Amino acid sequence: MNRKKFIQSSLLAVGGFYFLNSNLFKAAQPKSIEQKEIEAPIIIIGSGYGGAVSALRLCEAGKKVLMLEMGLNWEKSGIPFSNLLKPGKSAAWLRKKTIAPFMNLFNLTPFTGALDRLEFENINIWMGRGVGGGSLVNGGMAVTPKETYFKEVFPNLDATKFYDFYFPLARKELKVNVIDEQFLNDCPYYKFTRVGEEEAHKAGFKTMRVPNVYDFKYMEKEYKNEVPRSALNTEVIYGNNHGKNSLDKTYLKKALDTGNLEILDLHYVDNIKLNSDKTYTLNAQNINTSGDVVAEKVFQCKKLIMAAGTMGTLKLLLRSNAMNDFPIGQNIGKNWGNNGNFMTGRNFVNPLHGGTGSQQSTIPVGGVDNWDDKEHPFFTEIAPLPMGMDVATGLYLLINRVDKKGQVSYDKVNKKLVLDWNKTHTEKMKENADYFVKKMNQANGGTRAHLLFDNGFGADICYHPLGGCVLGEATNQYGKLKEHDNLYVLDGSLIPGTIGVNPFVTIVAISEYCIENLIKQNEFA
Repeated sequence: MNRKKFIQSSLLAVGGFYFLNSNLFKAAQPKSIEQKEIEAPIIIIGSGYGGAVSALRLCEAGKKVLMLEMGLNWEKSGIPFSNLLKPGKSAAWLRKKTIAPFMNLFNLTPFTGALDRLEFENINIWMGRGVGGGSLVNGGMAVTPKETYFKEVFPNLDATKFYDFYFPLARKELKVNVIDEQFLNDCPYYKFTRVGEEEAHKAGFKTMRVPNVYDFKYMEKEYKNEVPRSALNTEVIYGNNHGKNSLDKTYLKKALDTGNLEILDLHYVDNIKLNSDKTYTLNAQNINTSGDVVAEKVFQCKKLIMAAGTMGTLKLLLRSNAMNDFPIGQNIGKNWGNNGNFMTGRNFVNPLHGGTGSQQSTIPVGGVDNWDDKEHPFFTEIAPLPMGMDVATGLYLLINRVDKKGQVSYDKVNKKLVLDWNKTHTEKMKENADYFVKKMNQANGGTRAHLLFDNGFGADICYHPLGGCVLGEATNQYGKLKEHDNLYVLDGSLIPGTIGVNPFVTIVAISEYCIENLIKQNEFA
């Protein structure tokens, strides 16, 4: 608890509500906490995919934009990202211990690090913190969903326009590229991919080459020791120091280059109020890298874009509703899903031929495409497990359909999000994982990875939270919240719980579609 909150709690106990609102109380507040009020015409909360797209297109249209990001501006800070095997202070968001899905043996000094985790009863959700959001800590797999499934998820969108224009635009702006096959075949760091694909083929599965935002030409140079190593130095989930085209190097860089974007990092928006003139008041805290509040700020804006990521946006909308009677519709929080994320693994993989490799690149480039199987539809990432030694283990992230959606709500008493999500939501995902592992082991040998997961199943691991503010349901067809004239949602919460592949290319494409049409309709005039 910070000092101010402690003082407030103590005063409540002895003086009551009216004392808290008196001038005497205001005078008693710690003078070290600065208070400011700032006006801006357009504010974007969050610097992830939707926020970055919105910022660039608005700035190109000549609009002045202020972006608030709760995490650190890593590029300006000069603080390096940590690798997986030797995590430093930059690894985790204000934690005393590392929080990656595996190998949490390392103690930390609390710092506003790159990786955060939300913990619910039946699921944990990992998120990136910093300018660039999730693009800082994901594996960079830039996958376009199958058109048939996209049409199923978004029946009211023009799929032809998306596949002819918005998806190609997203891939271009994100600098998506594909690994050279000869390099893949020759590089010892991709033995895990080669083994995974060979064994999948032997089991009767179809594989696919997966594009990525990591610069593979850079990777070829790092393999030759011509440049500093990043993907080949176990860097990814705590951030990449080199090689990766995260948003701070693509969309956000272009937006900043216009001169129309200002980014305030370490600014946490606590709640929002709707004013009588349909403008917005944002109550925010400016923190330091230890998490201490150094300033309290009130922001006023005419236009507000919520792009805090699925969980961040839902928390702000639901919390503001609980605190300030902020108008939200009945669809807020509904149609939430984990994008079918389900981790599994196999031990004793290829043991007689060197396992899966003692050195592994952190950037995945292969996947198993079983989406057309009517009984067991899924896409599986052949994932790296860079432990610094050969552990003869295959790691897989399955992405499944989400036939039973969850719901997010807000607990006013305990002041936290509540997620309605349990084993019944993941039963089919578990069945698919069991089918996949059994088929792989029957064809190749191996055992279920009991040590990594509960009986070999990682149902509680989520990297891709989606939904809760679904396009065309909670918003209009372009992301404008139905109860508001000047508020827009542009992030993963627009996607109804599932998209069948790693979602960021889809989030970018939908954000491009939404912001283009909002600008055409003079929403930001």
